[in-house]
Amino acid sequence: MSYTKFSRIRDPFLAFAALSLLCACSSNVERQAKYPTGADRSSTPGGENDIYSEPDSILGKGGLSLFGGKSGDSDETGIGVNAYLWRAALDTVSFMPLASADPFGGTILTDWYATPENANERLKLNVFVLGKQLRSDGIRVRVFRQMRGKDGSWKDATVSPETPRKVEDSILARARQLRADKAVN
Repeated sequence: MSYTKFSRIRDPFLAFAALSLLCACSSNVERQAKYPTGADRSSTPGGENDIYSEPDSILGKGGLSLFGGKSGDSDETGIGVNAYLWRAALDTVSFMPLASADPFGGTILTDWYATPENANERLKLNVFVLGKQLRSDGIRVRVFRQMRGKDGSWKDATVSPETPRKVEDSILARARQLRADKAVN
């Protein structure tokens, strides 16, 4: 008697499993491979009928390029922001430990850094690359400063308004230098 109950449950389950497997194996007619013939090829490489063209990349046209596209101002890079500003920002904050760096969002977050000369003060930077053009308003820096109190705990301290601007200016100068170096080569 228990065998018949099991077979009643098992038969619909097997039918459902077979139907699911059959549906999963269906093919898309549009994705079938075409074999080249003389009539299929266009006269220009990369044309509509050129079946030998390379597939699109997940990193954009031309892949990941740290120094911009062919026009020199990172029009077609795989990263989401200006490549010169991104590289310059990394170069500028390279002395500080990085907490995270996101080239697609254009965000660089450093960890706290204290100079060996002044162990009672530490700094942290948040750098934001805002666009794809190499412009002065394409970079923003936030500076955080803490001082060690008498009890040994860290307390937030004020930052001079010129400090973020000086960091932004040094990043922009480095980006211009990288672009000029690329143009020479």
